[in-house]
Amino acid sequence: MYVVESKGGAIVCMLLALLFLGTWPALITLLERRGRLPQHTYLDYTITNLLAAVIIALTFGQIGDSTVERPNFFTQLSQDNWSSVLFAMAGGVVLSLGNLSTQYAWAFVGLSVVEVISSSMTVVIGTTLNYFLDGKINKAEILFPGVGCFLVAVCLASAVHSSNAADYKAKLSSWPIDNETGKGTVLPSASEEAVLKDRENGGGPIRKAKAGTATFLIELEKRRSIKVFGKSMFIGLTLTFFAGVCFSLFSPAFNLATNDQWHTLKQGVPKLVVYTAFFYFSVSCFVTALALNISFLYHPALGVSKSSFKAYLKDWNGRGWAFLAGFLCGFGNGLQFMGGQAAGYAAADAVQALPLVSTFWGVVLFGEYRRSSRRTYILLFSMLFMFIAAVGILMASSGHRK
Repeated sequence: MYVVESKGGAIVCMLLALLFLGTWPALITLLERRGRLPQHTYLDYTITNLLAAVIIALTFGQIGDSTVERPNFFTQLSQDNWSSVLFAMAGGVVLSLGNLSTQYAWAFVGLSVVEVISSSMTVVIGTTLNYFLDGKINKAEILFPGVGCFLVAVCLASAVHSSNAADYKAKLSSWPIDNETGKGTVLPSASEEAVLKDRENGGGPIRKAKAGTATFLIELEKRRSIKVFGKSMFIGLTLTFFAGVCFSLFSPAFNLATNDQWHTLKQGVPKLVVYTAFFYFSVSCFVTALALNISFLYHPALGVSKSSFKAYLKDWNGRGWAFLAGFLCGFGNGLQFMGGQAAGYAAADAVQALPLVSTFWGVVLFGEYRRSSRRTYILLFSMLFMFIAAVGILMASSGHRK
């Protein structure tokens, strides 16, 4: 079994995890904005997410000799370690619920803000729990100032969201309000729609709407699978905070699974190695996502279109991107746990600075914050600065597990 033991190796794992975990949400968001049903995307994603864990277990988990204290993956599958297995599976369940919630929240409040709030909650709650579970191997005088930076970042994220929402309202103010509901913006009529998209049948191209404009927002609403006009942003924020609570718990649960701090294993039974724990973690994540999303096919939430399992199997539009998102998330989580086992799971929570990556993709791919107010830009850059400071401080607090 391959084990990451050096502080440098742990930091490399964290940085790669940061890149992967910050990129996969952008791919899921891209598919939703292109009109692919979230149920279809998440079912594809969860298949490769599990496959990534299997690949990690069969490679890193089987490299080298198996010892009594560090058994290989196959050796450990037959051992009486179910108390630790249940902790790992509980972590998989809450992670699956968190990821599923954010998939809908991204549509309502944007990729950047959702990732900032949920990640900051994960650090403030989860890192504190991991610090004590890890026997305080991380340097508290460095760790907790880093946690404080995340806390400031979440406050700035809320301000960014409020300011950006006001910018959107101002941009859409020229479009009429629905007279029946008094909410939202009325989508363009057929004649107006002709102005918003390219002419067909040789009529000549019309310039594509620029990111950040009212026309761009209206085009996006007509194309996407989760409709947000006329719906309260409170829905998205509620989902975001729920996801943050879920994300706060999955890493401490995994920590308990691999280190048995509560001494639930029988005497003589070795602790779960990180690869075995990650396998069980991913299996429970897969089963939870499978059950919920098959249910959502027939009973969709938040006004998403109804579908069927047969329709899902036939939907190959964007399936490759969904598969890639699952692989990125799976390998990202695996690398986070590998680094955490070596340097402490509290320090490994530095990967929760993934909004740095997500915000980059949000701006580049989706035009988030384009043509926003000066106040929004100042708040956005302040938020990102706090994240950069936080990730550096948390990595500097890395310890060494004996």
